[in-house]
Amino acid sequence: MDMRVLVRTGLSFCLLSAAWPPSPAGAQQNTGASPHHNLPSAKQSGQHDFDWEIGAWKTHLKRRLRPLTGSDEWVEYQGTSIVRQVLDGRANLVELEVQGPAGRIEGVSLRLYDPKAKLWSLHYASIANGALTPPVIGRFESGRGEFFASDTLDGRPIRVRFVISDITPDSAHFEQAFSADGGKTWETNWIATDTRTGD
Repeated sequence: MDMRVLVRTGLSFCLLSAAWPPSPAGAQQNTGASPHHNLPSAKQSGQHDFDWEIGAWKTHLKRRLRPLTGSDEWVEYQGTSIVRQVLDGRANLVELEVQGPAGRIEGVSLRLYDPKAKLWSLHYASIANGALTPPVIGRFESGRGEFFASDTLDGRPIRVRFVISDITPDSAHFEQAFSADGGKTWETNWIATDTRTGD
């Protein structure tokens, strides 16, 4: 199984292309909790878009076993995601550990912000093989993160879309989808819900 199917990003794997669909409003405003709970806002630098996610999370994950084959067989996992700031907040690192009947997924995602382009790039590596996947690139608009990349799956070119939505100080929703027709249609293959457990 191609490791891109297991995790692109981040999980809390979030990323894109030069153009993407308009983003509807999705996030609640900061409730006055500690600074790391800040939610993405148009009033702040994109460098702080992931500040809300710093800390420890319980992760419930579903993934499609065989994307873009017509199969609708899914497997589920439970585990944790730990998100840490690095380089004084100019980047962050995600550690993902989940397990379920289909096995165990362990990986890391390094997210880097480009202040000139105002875009994030997310770089994922599975511990199973130590290889980095091509980065997904994008940003947050109106509290919703949309990220895209070009990649291959079983030797054929695909587009990858990763969306972070329904963000609150204590929960968030993540979805990854693949497209084999240049983005005309998308098939979701990764759904995760994170709930904050502590710092």
